[in-house]
Amino acid sequence: AAVVRGLALAALLVLSPAGATRQARRPNVVLILTDDQDVCLGGMTPLKKTNALIAQMGITFLNAYVPSALCCPSRASILTGKYPHNHHVVNNTLEGNCSSKLWQKIQEPHTFPALLKAMCGYQTFFAGKYLNEYGAEDAGGVGHVPPGWSFWYALEKNSKYYNYTLSVNGKARRHGENYSVDYLTDVLANMSLDFLEYKSNFEPFFMMISTPAPHSPWTAAPQYTNSFQNVSAPRNSNFNIHGKNKHWLIRQAKTPMTNSSIQFLDDAYRKRWQTLLSVDDLIEKLVKKLELNGELDNTYIFYTSDNGFHTGQFSLPIDKRQLYEFDIKVPLLVRGPGIKPNQTNKMLVANIDLGPTILDIAGYDLNKTQMDGMSLLPLLRGDKNVTWRSDFLVEYQGEGYNGSDPTCPGLGPGVTHCFPDCVCEDSYNNTYACVRTLSTSWDLQYCEFDDREVFVEVYNLTADPHQINNIAKTIDQEILEKMNYRLMMLQSCSGATCRTPGVFDPGYRFDPRLMFSNHGVRARRFSAQSL
Repeated sequence: AAVVRGLALAALLVLSPAGATRQARRPNVVLILTDDQDVCLGGMTPLKKTNALIAQMGITFLNAYVPSALCCPSRASILTGKYPHNHHVVNNTLEGNCSSKLWQKIQEPHTFPALLKAMCGYQTFFAGKYLNEYGAEDAGGVGHVPPGWSFWYALEKNSKYYNYTLSVNGKARRHGENYSVDYLTDVLANMSLDFLEYKSNFEPFFMMISTPAPHSPWTAAPQYTNSFQNVSAPRNSNFNIHGKNKHWLIRQAKTPMTNSSIQFLDDAYRKRWQTLLSVDDLIEKLVKKLELNGELDNTYIFYTSDNGFHTGQFSLPIDKRQLYEFDIKVPLLVRGPGIKPNQTNKMLVANIDLGPTILDIAGYDLNKTQMDGMSLLPLLRGDKNVTWRSDFLVEYQGEGYNGSDPTCPGLGPGVTHCFPDCVCEDSYNNTYACVRTLSTSWDLQYCEFDDREVFVEVYNLTADPHQINNIAKTIDQEILEKMNYRLMMLQSCSGATCRTPGVFDPGYRFDPRLMFSNHGVRARRFSAQSL
């Protein structure tokens, strides 16, 4: 089967001239993107090989975040280097601009892979989950291949492990449930190895491998279904407690959770880890192949996730979408040319930085882009006296049904993702925006909700790392005013204006005339209606 795949791939490739040299070539880049992998709750623990082959051989960013804790908006931020209010993908639906015709027309031509291919001469390879609504018939089906990809092996719709359809350069290929030929994480590994075997040696390459793991339905490879039998979700200080002084959606969660809910989330936690063992195998195969090809030393490898996850925090069973660290913080590991081994970095970085970084590696002039993020390359190289951000924006537009959720009619219309015991993970007015600040003096999160209250949550993570105590009513009023103003500025930023000094930076300027009145998050809401 591997030979047939390889021959098929080889037939599509333009082979390099005999004797073509790999010397003096721009670096190659590989981006591995997992699905729903947390870092706060031990999500990296199962990945022993990945830790050895990437983290220990390079740099681990300890404060890496996503600007929206949901798959499609976050993935759109990676591809475009933009905040959600600038790429306009607000949720996982076509109506929310997830892989819609409008996304395809306005944003896809300007993603960083499109620039890599068209402007930098890179051969580009994609395999795995793209955007949640990719392949929808109303948006071109699997025949649509986004600009910028030389080789395209994209999953139709959302993560699965068996019984799925891939778009193979625009043609549908159906997979069944035979582990040896259909288990998606392994299929992605084999396709990636085939690309490395048969690609051109005349051009640098970029690979994006987007795994289903550890997203539901958490189907482990058969050899791993008995792993971690004694593992359960962490019982940290915000596990199974009432979310007092928080937004109503958090307060409605039943505390303590039922035994069945705890058993369910423990089982989910264990299965998530099991699925990651196949990702660990993929990383090992990939690194070995790059080494065998003599290309490892000239290749940057990035490893990250599209968002975090929670399992029982504030009595919410399982999901993402919330503003707290467990949902917005992600792993980010990088190895590559010029990166010293066994490093950690505490700078505040976000997935909007990945596109600018990879373009910078390729030698592209970032001033020609409209990206909101910053290149991580100075941090990767260990440059001295780098001026860096002290804050970034988190924004999310809640989802909810017009009618009542059938599992929870008592809460009325507007809620969604409800569990049998009537705990709901999302609602229309779970729409919020936050400034996440990390400076020498403050580790702070300031959030406003777009609801009738314009509810505010503020956390001092130095004193309260698990975000249990909302200090919105006790923190100094001047800080509140400055954070409110900073939030307003970030929610209307674009490009370079997203990188201006934060509240606690020396260069920050505050106009006290612009404060709470008439500048609440309601006036700044990013919505599907504005698309």
